[in-house]
Amino acid sequence: MLRQAMLALAKSRRAERFITTSPFTADVVRRYVADDVSRVVGELTRHGLLVSVDHLGEEITDEAAARQSVGHYLELLDLLPAGADVSVKLTALGLRLSQRLALGNAETICAAAGERGITVTLDAEEHDTIPGLHAVHADLRRRHPDVGVVVQSYLPDSIDRCEKLGGARVRLCKGAYTAPGAYTKPADIDRSYVRCLKVLMAGTAYPMVATHDPRLLRIAAALAELAGRDATGFEYQMLYGIRPDEQLRLAGQGSQVRVYVPYGSDWYPYLMRRMAERPRNLTFFLRSLLSRH
Repeated sequence: MLRQAMLALAKSRRAERFITTSPFTADVVRRYVADDVSRVVGELTRHGLLVSVDHLGEEITDEAAARQSVGHYLELLDLLPAGADVSVKLTALGLRLSQRLALGNAETICAAAGERGITVTLDAEEHDTIPGLHAVHADLRRRHPDVGVVVQSYLPDSIDRCEKLGGARVRLCKGAYTAPGAYTKPADIDRSYVRCLKVLMAGTAYPMVATHDPRLLRIAAALAELAGRDATGFEYQMLYGIRPDEQLRLAGQGSQVRVYVPYGSDWYPYLMRRMAERPRNLTFFLRSLLSRH
């Protein structure tokens, strides 16, 4: 029920105005959203962590705004080191206007990223965008084999998606949206996650294990060992500001750990989805606001 409420708040313009204009919000937001992407990326990489950077913004409604979003990503590429990744939401590139438009814009970003030794991962969004997401990904892979894609385990067809993504970079997450017929119980989502992990680890894909769940992290490590994957055969992915000590611990033991770093002024929907995913994040957020009031 709390998750549903937080996801509803993510779409509420009234709630957005209230929270984003609060004088007590900025310091808390900086825990989860980079205020200076160059500084944050530099700090993370100095600690042996990899990064995937996302310029926040989605639901573009005209071609000019989509072109502007592409421009933001091209500027971002100049700030990142080789080996970094950029995470791209296709609605920010015009997917709801035209799949062809989103594909062309994503192509521009992939080409520029490839010249700099940077990868691109197409991020997942609302359930009605998933067919377009995978269609664009399949098309892009013909010219950019290292372009990645996200699979969300809360969707019942997630295991089928994983089985069809042999050889691809696949970020597996639980999912921060809702959908008709989707898994809603945490135990069901977790079981789906493990089924997908088994397929990815046993197959030819490059698994990107996006979770903070200690039990799923242990399962991922065990499945990687059973599949004969060393530390270069998969990576863990965690969100900026969440379990930073665990990120450093995993990296310190030789694992590849990539931190998802969001930045930009359009942080409200992102932050609300993070609150929906982990109630403890909401507790921290509210406590921080009250302590500053």
